[in-house]
Amino acid sequence: MKRRAFLTSAGVGLAATSVAAPAIAQSQPEIKWRLASSYPKSLDTIYGAVDLIARRVAAATDNKFQIRTFAAGEIVPALQVLDAVQNGTVECGQSAAYFYIGKDPTFCFDTAMPFGLNTRQHIAWMMHGGGLELMRELFREHNIYNIPAGNTSAQMGGWFRKEIKTTEDLSGLKMRVGGLAGTIMGKLGLVPQQLGGGDIYPALERGTIDAAEFVGPYDDEKLGFHKVAKYYYAPGWWEGSAQIPLMINITAWEQLPASYKVILEQACWEANAWMIAKYDTVNAAALKRLVASGVQLRAFPREVMQACEKIAYELYDELSAKNPRFKKVYDAWKPFCEEERLWFRVAENSFDAYIYAQSAQRK
Repeated sequence: MKRRAFLTSAGVGLAATSVAAPAIAQSQPEIKWRLASSYPKSLDTIYGAVDLIARRVAAATDNKFQIRTFAAGEIVPALQVLDAVQNGTVECGQSAAYFYIGKDPTFCFDTAMPFGLNTRQHIAWMMHGGGLELMRELFREHNIYNIPAGNTSAQMGGWFRKEIKTTEDLSGLKMRVGGLAGTIMGKLGLVPQQLGGGDIYPALERGTIDAAEFVGPYDDEKLGFHKVAKYYYAPGWWEGSAQIPLMINITAWEQLPASYKVILEQACWEANAWMIAKYDTVNAAALKRLVASGVQLRAFPREVMQACEKIAYELYDELSAKNPRFKKVYDAWKPFCEEERLWFRVAENSFDAYIYAQSAQRK
């Protein structure tokens, strides 16, 4: 009798347990979002980050919170993602904030500032230097809540049909380039063009543009730029870091349960680290393949770099004088840059310089 009683009570207990878990899951709402990206699916690192976010969110919520991802052009064109999120066409989007400097040049601080922070420094500014709070003030003005959700790290300087030896060689060039770099080089005669990733190759092939920058060896190889331009320049001084946020419609964000908000934030930060690690892994091999195929690797001449840096900081002063939002962020960002550079010169740079010099000698 005791054995039967034990089994009966145990069975009841097991049954109660089996009912309890789904009951808890059922207490959370089913939510389905659409995510519009500025990037094509072929870019498995940038676009792969939002796929990762969607998988993590679904798994952590027992599929109660689902995010369906759409590539550039499937819902809205590549450069209209912010607008689609702002007006609620989609609940969220993946796009580089500096695509929207026409609305406010302050957006450039979220992605990258020419001659600014490197990747680790940018993350430090966002997480502990007040950058995230400043950027959220800006995005809120556009009905958006932003979460860092990827970073390409330092980018290449792009593809050119001819060599760049002096600043005069930039004059008249039509170049696809993002952010404030186009404004800076525009003062040297370059004609900047804003194009989504999937539109760059056709424009370069047809001669609509003479040069183009995008990300780095892995993505640039996938998009085939080496087939239509011979010279590959470094560094992308306008993107020592290139952060890509998840942009979320404010109303959609505020309607999420608190637990879903935490899960989504954590998934975004995982995607941020994942993207950096992926690019660090795949870019080296891709660069070797490009050079082996005949690509001519070049460094921007010091004269060009110095001229552009001078113009950049003059531009920042001009923008600060007429844009209070830009000035507020710039006044916080600039001293942070100086502090970071002091520290990195002491330890990081001296370590890197020694290691890379020794590696070059061994070859």
